[in-house]
Amino acid sequence: MDLTSIIGVLVCWICILGACALTGNMGAYLDYPSILITTMGTIGAVIWSFPGEILRTTPGALKSAFIANDPNLLAMVQTIVSFAEKARREGLLALESDVADLQDEFLKKSIQLVVDGTDPELVKAILDTEIGILEDRHSASKAVFDTAAELSPAFGMMGTLVGLIDMLGNLNDASKLGPGMAVALITTMYGSMMANMLCIPTSKKLTARSSKEVVSMELMVEGILAIQAGENPRIVEEKLKVFLPPKMRKRFDALKEGGA
Repeated sequence: MDLTSIIGVLVCWICILGACALTGNMGAYLDYPSILITTMGTIGAVIWSFPGEILRTTPGALKSAFIANDPNLLAMVQTIVSFAEKARREGLLALESDVADLQDEFLKKSIQLVVDGTDPELVKAILDTEIGILEDRHSASKAVFDTAAELSPAFGMMGTLVGLIDMLGNLNDASKLGPGMAVALITTMYGSMMANMLCIPTSKKLTARSSKEVVSMELMVEGILAIQAGENPRIVEEKLKVFLPPKMRKRFDALKEGGA
């Protein structure tokens, strides 16, 4: 699980529910017609906005926002540098025996293209195209939450208008004006909560996840092309270390010195 997502959700809900509880009347913040207008209206509009193949990816995208599965850049650099050393000693064909043991499908495909003797420009074109398609797929999943974030406050406002119309219909009874106004405003609150406590944070987290995955793939492309070009393993290592954060670079060097 991603602790930052879990902690963020808990902090949001604790703050909101705590503030509501401090008013001494939690029941005033619960209105089923308002929930129906905000949630079902937003869901219906989102379903209308996207084709089924994109909507089917939404549960998986939401799940990935709460499950940390970030690529291990350090291990990736170590693996590719070891491949560079092996290719330097035994030739590119020697890497074919390592392909079956790789867990990352993109790296496996990259190595196989090189082993098969594919032209370097074509290798780069194929891999760059795959990265682009991945980004488009991630953008489509993210767009679902972006759209929901845009629509939910609007549906909250619609619910407020419904409440105001009902309230204005009872102007002859002053005792109903206060409760009617409260019900009208709470729908706006629901819309804002849906946007700011679910949709926008999820979209931001998916963007961060996608960026990390793209960086890992670009790292692999850089390394594989360097291996195919027959570059010195030391040069390959320096090229790939650029993708590592400063602390991770120090750790990589420490591990290398320890291994040596």
